[in-house]
Amino acid sequence: MLSLQEPVVTWVKVEKPTFDLVGVVLGSFKLAGVMLAVAVLLGILGGVLFVLHRRRVPPVPPVERLSLHLDTHP
Repeated sequence: MLSLQEPVVTWVKVEKPTFDLVGVVLGSFKLAGVMLAVAVLLGILGGVLFVLHRRRVPPVPPVERLSLHLDTHP
């Protein structure tokens, strides 16, 4: 059987959404700053490791670096 009562409607006031441009810009600057700091730290670490590795390995004469190693015996 169909109800003859009218349906109950509840109205809820919702504020109009706003766009926070300043928050977006500041958030992107923070993200860029963090990425810059990570890149600098990784660059410093890579440079230090490269220098330490080059100090441990004996230097190869320039002739050997340019050689095609055609005179090597199996």
